[in-house]
Parts: sequence; C-alpha cells; structure tokens
Amino acid sequence: MKQQKERIFAIGDVHGALKALQQLIGKIAPQPEDKLIFLGDYVDGWSQSAEVIDYLIELDKLHDCIFMKGNHDAWCEEWLISGKPDSIWVFQGGSVTVDSYRNVSEEKRTVHLDFFNRMQNFYIDDQNRLFVHAGFASLRGPQAERYEANFRWDRTLWETALATSPRLNKTSMTYPKRLLLFSEIFIGHTPTTNYGKDKPMRGSNVWNVDTGAAFRGKISALEVNTKKVLQSDNVYTFYPGERGRNV
Repeated sequence: MKQQKERIFAIGDVHGALKALQQLIGKIAPQPEDKLIFLGDYVDGWSQSAEVIDYLIELDKLHDCIFMKGNHDAWCEEWLISGKPDSIWVFQGGSVTVDSYRNVSEEKRTVHLDFFNRMQNFYIDDQNRLFVHAGFASLRGPQAERYEANFRWDRTLWETALATSPRLNKTSMTYPKRLLLFSEIFIGHTPTTNYGKDKPMRGSNVWNVDTGAAFRGKISALEVNTKKVLQSDNVYTFYPGERGRNV
C-alpha cells in the first residue's frame, strides 16, 4: 500500500472563534502523519477565547501541533499572570477574552498559562521554511532577532514581500536580504481582508494566512506543500449579535 504523504497545515489567526475553528479542523480531518502549525492570535475578538485554548490543548494531545505566540496571546498571558488587563489590549478585543474567563477556575487558568508559556516565537522546518506570527527584523534571521516583540508585531517583512517585484532577480544587490534566508515564510497578524482578499495571499516567498477572522473574514488553513486552501465560513455568521473586533 502506498504511504500517504505528510500534510503540513499553516493555520491563521483564530481570535476566539471556537465554532469556526472546529469547522475548519473538521474540514482538514487531521491524520496521524499530519502536522498542524498554528500561527498565533488564538484569543480576542469573539466570545470563546477561553474555550479556544481548551480546544487547542486537547487537540495537541491528539495530533502533531506547533503553536506560535501572537501579540494577542502575549497580552492575554500577561493578564493571566498579573491579573491586570492592559488598557490597549482591552480595547483591541481583550474585554471579551476577560469575559470568557469569568467562570474559569484558577486550576484551569494555570493549565492555560502553561500552554501560553509553551508557545513558540518561530519554527523552522527541515525544508528551511519559517513559520512566525508576524515577522522579524534582523537581516541574519529570527535566531539573531534582538527584540522578541518583532515576532509578534513586525509588519515590515510582509510589506517588503508585497513591494518586491517578481521581476527582481534574487542575485540583485537590492533584493531584500530577509527574503533570501528561507525557502518560504508563513505568517499571520495582518488580515488579507485589509487588501480586499478573503484567501491567503502571497508576496514574494511570504504567505499570509490571516484572512480576517477577527473581523468579518474566515479562519484559513494553507497546506504548505500543495498550497491547497481550506476555510471556515465567515466567522461572524457563527456569532449573531456579536461584533468581534469591528469597533
């Protein structure tokens, strides 16, 4: 019998939308040999952030999962540690995350905090493909990054990729050095809906898999070998009466 080839899925921002995430995972139907690489921002926006973390913890027990840490996850982690919500975070979707934790026990909060602590800043696979929530600034790569916040906030990598002409030869002295470091790069953080696109976008060798789940978009999964796209329905359809981050 021919052995099924491993599938590797890069999964974009979730933002508290458990129902949409469950639909997407159902469409993926993960097999034992598959790998699921989540690009971060699991919380903030829709009303089920705590439930999303529960779900991911259980999913990790069943499948080969890798979790990047997004900026919203870092905010939530800080709040779980200190008990003091950042005012900017509250405005950027954190208020509904706080609400989702109201009936979560201290014991479960500790389990969640351990999960946040185990999230990675970036992951490089054996084919020199980089997975990171937002980007990095160092021309020597993420291993040399001086500021950890760049993994969660940097948008210059994506903007550089979009602005790089496909006609520019990679041997040119003006070709962006960061784009030469990896065969491909997979990110989230900047919604493709900002550009009028509801599917993952490509700029140079960078793939953006955040398709606006925080707002009125979808949660997306990109199979990195074939570039097949799987998506949930528009997230807002699962949460009538809620606004997500549409403020």
